[in-house]
Amino acid sequence: MSFEPNLFVGKTVIVIGGTSGIGAATAEAFAALGASTHVAGLAAATGAEQLPEDISSTKLDVRSPSDLESYVSHFERIDVLVNCAGVSRDRDEWTAASFSDVMAINLFSVMTACRAARPLMPTGGAIINIASMYSTFGAADRPAYASSKGAVVQLTKSLAQEYAPDIRVNAVAPGWIVTPLSDKLLSDPKASQPIFDRIPAGRWGQPNEIADPILYLASPAAGYITGIVLPVDGGYLTV
Repeated sequence: MSFEPNLFVGKTVIVIGGTSGIGAATAEAFAALGASTHVAGLAAATGAEQLPEDISSTKLDVRSPSDLESYVSHFERIDVLVNCAGVSRDRDEWTAASFSDVMAINLFSVMTACRAARPLMPTGGAIINIASMYSTFGAADRPAYASSKGAVVQLTKSLAQEYAPDIRVNAVAPGWIVTPLSDKLLSDPKASQPIFDRIPAGRWGQPNEIADPILYLASPAAGYITGIVLPVDGGYLTV
């Protein structure tokens, strides 16, 4: 998608979980449009080497509410917050420990970051959370992931009501995207072929194809949009 090259000049953008995959692509896209862009996540030590020099990267475990709140709160101003931290433990999620771990990363961190960012966001600020197509249907292989993403949808709608009219809160629900999180599935033709066959677009998506809708939802063009969940899945959910 084409945007005005200086669309986010003078804006401060924070991407939680922005050190790889969709988060990294989103951070790079904001930086390319002039934003002062900052990312945080566990992969920062290695992921930072792949990010442009004008993006600051901080190692952060979002499972620590105090560390996450401290990180977000140290900014003087936040114009855009993107909550992109996410993990799937597959069938391990049926254990209590793994279920709790996934929920802490995928859901609780979103609320913590939003709570900490709210007093720092000006009128016109925007929050974009990352949901999933699993927000729509369950998953026997990843019950915590599906539960957490379904909860992100409801949290997004609740935040949109609470933070209005000053701050808009929306979510993007990616489909099958080529990221480190999907590497294992992609490398298994038997498991991935049925997925490929169901996607009307005829391919898996790329991280930048999720970043573009995030940019749109953060921009003035989406100034009357809040509380929505935008599927970006190549038509997967229409089949």
